[in-house]
Amino acid sequence: MALSLMAAGCGKAEPRTTAAPAPKAHEHKTPHGGTAIELGEEAFHVELVKEDPGTLSAYVLDGEMENFIRIESPTFEIAATVAGQSQTLVFRAIASTATGETVGNTSHFGAEAAWLKTTPVFDGVLTRLEVKGLVFTAVSFNFLKGNDK
Repeated sequence: MALSLMAAGCGKAEPRTTAAPAPKAHEHKTPHGGTAIELGEEAFHVELVKEDPGTLSAYVLDGEMENFIRIESPTFEIAATVAGQSQTLVFRAIASTATGETVGNTSHFGAEAAWLKTTPVFDGVLTRLEVKGLVFTAVSFNFLKGNDK
């Protein structure tokens, strides 16, 4: 009992040192679980999402992949390499009455190709995309891995 009174009566707190938390890796999560394509130094992103067999959706997003960015372009293209052969995917703007998006003012695009039904992975190059006055050309990526660092 004397020991517990002595310890309780001291009243001095030992200074505590705690290690600084390890810095978290800067990562982004795609809203639809798709493949992220970084445009510029995280200025914007395009998320590719495999929908039905033979169909890909593309969403234009901000640098943090938190907000959809509407663009004016009615289409854009991705040059894909599939089994050593060149293929072109043409993404067309998708209008939505639910969001008020229209062709010429949308963040959502879609492309269809028969080879997508049997090709789970491919290398691609987004040939040209203009987002908020910035033009991005020849952006290489791998579908499934992306190019986001």
